[in-house]
Amino acid sequence: MARRVRAKKALGQHFLHDESVAERIAEILESRRDLPILEVGPGMGVLTKYLLPLYRDTVVVELDHESVDYLRETFPSLNGHRLIEGDFLTLPLDRVFAKGEPFLLIGNYPYNISSQIFFHMLEYRDLIPMAGGMLQREVARRLTSEPGSRDYGILTVLLRAWYDAEYLFTVPPGAFTPPPKVQSGVLRLTRNDRTSLGVDEGRFRQVVKAAFAQRRKMIRSSLRGLLPEPIPAELERYLTMRPEQLDVEDFIALTRAVDRTMTCPNDDEKLR
Repeated sequence: MARRVRAKKALGQHFLHDESVAERIAEILESRRDLPILEVGPGMGVLTKYLLPLYRDTVVVELDHESVDYLRETFPSLNGHRLIEGDFLTLPLDRVFAKGEPFLLIGNYPYNISSQIFFHMLEYRDLIPMAGGMLQREVARRLTSEPGSRDYGILTVLLRAWYDAEYLFTVPPGAFTPPPKVQSGVLRLTRNDRTSLGVDEGRFRQVVKAAFAQRRKMIRSSLRGLLPEPIPAELERYLTMRPEQLDVEDFIALTRAVDRTMTCPNDDEKLR
C-alpha cells in the first residue's frame, strides 16, 4: 500500500478527504461524459477515483513528485500518457489528448494559483467546452458574480466573455487535511456561443484592467487617456458608471471606441 503524501504548504496543498464531496464534484461535468477529462492537481486521487469510471478517458497532471509516485502505485490505470508529472500552467493543453479533440477540465485547484489556472484555460477555450472544480470560496464567488457585485472584477469579465459560470455549493474546511483557514466553493463553467469579441483581445484586456485598477472611480477618470476626445455620444452613459456596473458587452463597446482612436502600442501585459 502506498504511503500517504504529506501536504506541502508551498504548493498550496489541502487534501480533500470527504468522499461524498469528491463524488459530487466528479459529477458536475457529467452531462459531457462523452468527452475525455483532465484533472489538475489530483494529490492522492480522492477525486480521481470517481472520475475514472465516469468519463471516457481521464488524464491527470500533478507537479508534486511524491503525489505522482502515490498515484502511480494506487491507480495502475493511470499509465503512460494518463499521468503527467509537470506544471499545468506551462502544459500545452492542445497536446494532452488527440490533436484538436475537445476535453473537460476539473480539479481541486491549489488556492495559490487558481486565477492563473483559469487564465491558462482561456488560452485553450476552443478546446474546453466545460470546466469546473473547487477553489477558495472567495474566488469562486468572484468568478460567478454579476455586474453590480463588489466581487465582480478583472478575472470575472475576462472569463465571462467566453464562459457562463455557476456557483454550485460550499465545502467547509473540515473536509480537508490539513483544513484551510477559509471556506471552499465549487463552480461550473460552460463555454458560451461567442466566437469573437469583435475587437482586439489585447486591447480588451487593457481596457478591463485599466478600469478596475481604479475601481472606486468612474469610467471617465479610470479610462482617461484611453477614450477618444471628444467622447462619442454612444459612450456618454458609461462615463459616470464604475467598472463593476459594466457587463462584458459594455467593455466591448468601450474597447471598440478605444480601438478606433488608440495610437499607443498594444498592452499585452499579463494579468497574473
